[in-house]
Amino acid sequence: MKKILIAIALASCGVVAMPVLAQSAMTSPAMASPVKSDQLYQALGQKAGLQSLMDIFVAGLVADPRTAAHFKNANQKNLKTQLVDQFCMISGGPCAYKGADMKTAHEDMHISKSDFHALVEILQAAMDSRSIPFADQNKLLALLAPMHRDVIAEK
Repeated sequence: MKKILIAIALASCGVVAMPVLAQSAMTSPAMASPVKSDQLYQALGQKAGLQSLMDIFVAGLVADPRTAAHFKNANQKNLKTQLVDQFCMISGGPCAYKGADMKTAHEDMHISKSDFHALVEILQAAMDSRSIPFADQNKLLALLAPMHRDVIAEK
């Protein structure tokens, strides 16, 4: 439970400052920035590990009653591909995310803070199921946290 609370606090409040190196490599104001080291990318299992993580994560999003409505009509294959590329890029991997910025991608979804918190819980459960160390989970969540400003539409 403590892990979930820490993750939610990181993701929902955006209080974690991105590393200085990451701040200089912004690709879009609404996109989390990639890091210069691939250490986190390696810890996440590289592209194959991210693909496995996204299989679990997206399945969780569709199955969880708190988030299912937002994902029931989504093209799951495309969603997984976009998430793999996005997570790969921001974790220091060789991928390039070419999808929409977060504000545009989520503008008509009416996502609330509680929806976002549920998503973070599902992501953390997916990372736990892949035995990703807690420190690496927090590093990823810290890189994703600034996106909450562009994803949450309803307070």
